[in-house]
Amino acid sequence: MSLKNSYVTSDYIEWDTMLSLVRKLYRDKEYRLSLLIGCGSFFGLRISDLLTLTWSMLLDGHSFVIIEKKTGKRREIKINSNFQKHIADCCMALNVIDKNEKCFISRKKTVYSVQRINVLFKSIKIRYGLRVEHFSTHSMRKTFGRKVVEASGANSEFALIKLSEMFNHSDTMTTRRYLGLRLEELMETYDLLAF
Repeated sequence: MSLKNSYVTSDYIEWDTMLSLVRKLYRDKEYRLSLLIGCGSFFGLRISDLLTLTWSMLLDGHSFVIIEKKTGKRREIKINSNFQKHIADCCMALNVIDKNEKCFISRKKTVYSVQRINVLFKSIKIRYGLRVEHFSTHSMRKTFGRKVVEASGANSEFALIKLSEMFNHSDTMTTRRYLGLRLEELMETYDLLAF
């Protein structure tokens, strides 16, 4: 919860930084957090939807269907085949027996709360020296969106249209603002001036 009249937003992390973080967390035996950050960044789902994922959903096929909690809309997610190997590695490292078990449960066998994950993310930011101002659960979704736009190159407008639909935004301008692209474009205006 933010203070009244304060401006708090989450920031994305660079794709390579995210991949490195996922690998470091795995190396340090933080399998669930490694998987959570990977899933959030590869699927672009909100944290409320990530917390509903089961091992069966992630391992039994090349895609899965989810009904988004916030919008009630059906969304099909395709699982990157290279990332699916990481999912299987995490599952094996955690000695998961019941594939219907939720992926993101605590030692108490309850699904993590969003608040607890944000606390964990703050410690991850410090422990791994992440160069991001506001790192929270929403950072993963923004990381996904930024990577899609960056990877599209000359087709970035088309990527924004696809993301706008995936994120359920009313238009691409909302998606630009959401990803921080609008502010970056406006700030680049100052670089056009010569002295």
